[in-house]
Amino acid sequence: MWSHPAWKHLLYPPGTPQNQHLAHYARVFSAIEGNTTFYALPSEDTVTRWQDSTPADFRFTFKFPQAISHHKALVGVEQELDTFLTRLAPLNGKISHYLLQLPAQFGPEQAGALVRFIEQLPKSLPLAIEVRHRTFFEKGEEERALNRFLMDSGIDRIVMDSRPVFSVPASTPVLVEAQQKKPKVPVHAIATGQKPVVRFVGLPEPALNHGFLAPWVAKVASWLDEGLSPTFFVHSADNDQAPLLARWFYEEVAKRHALPALAPFAQAPLF
Repeated sequence: MWSHPAWKHLLYPPGTPQNQHLAHYARVFSAIEGNTTFYALPSEDTVTRWQDSTPADFRFTFKFPQAISHHKALVGVEQELDTFLTRLAPLNGKISHYLLQLPAQFGPEQAGALVRFIEQLPKSLPLAIEVRHRTFFEKGEEERALNRFLMDSGIDRIVMDSRPVFSVPASTPVLVEAQQKKPKVPVHAIATGQKPVVRFVGLPEPALNHGFLAPWVAKVASWLDEGLSPTFFVHSADNDQAPLLARWFYEEVAKRHALPALAPFAQAPLF
């Protein structure tokens, strides 16, 4: 997301029109996780606005529509796939990954459907896959086979880290919702491609996440040292202070691996 009511005192000044929020976001952060395409395709005008609102080095990631990944489980989706890729084609120079999030019921027995789906994609399409079936986290032959396939294909495996939101009782509506919606899967910090993707979902208070993030600081720095290009998305249960947490994480990584300084926020935080 790049538009959130709590960020009007942080990423953009109060009163900023919503269609300018992305431009303000892109002045600070260099990538965005585009979940909206999971639910609906943007209009052609919207895609053009996204292109015009971001600098040349900004990177989007977009989820495949749920009609492809969930409703049809990757089978018989030629028309939906063509429509999706055609609509986002104007942004291809700024897309770091197309994200394929597979449902929890998509298991090893459907590996053939996954392979056939990937064969339909343009060879140059940057792809990252998130699996949620428990078998793919048991370190058995099924997970090893998946990882070998992704490595051989140069596809990045998305790492979901939702441990913080499950580390405390669901004592608030925000945490209840987070625990209901986020997958509770083991964290396997593996890079199967050249651009590892991590999705971190933290607690609302930034400081409560530092202990969970400390190992990621070391891992991301080591990936950078190895010449990889990781993308680390920082969420929290309510996302109110997620930009502060993202900045903290970035600056911690920068202590271990040289990175350009982030631009200042539009306004000083009021939290």
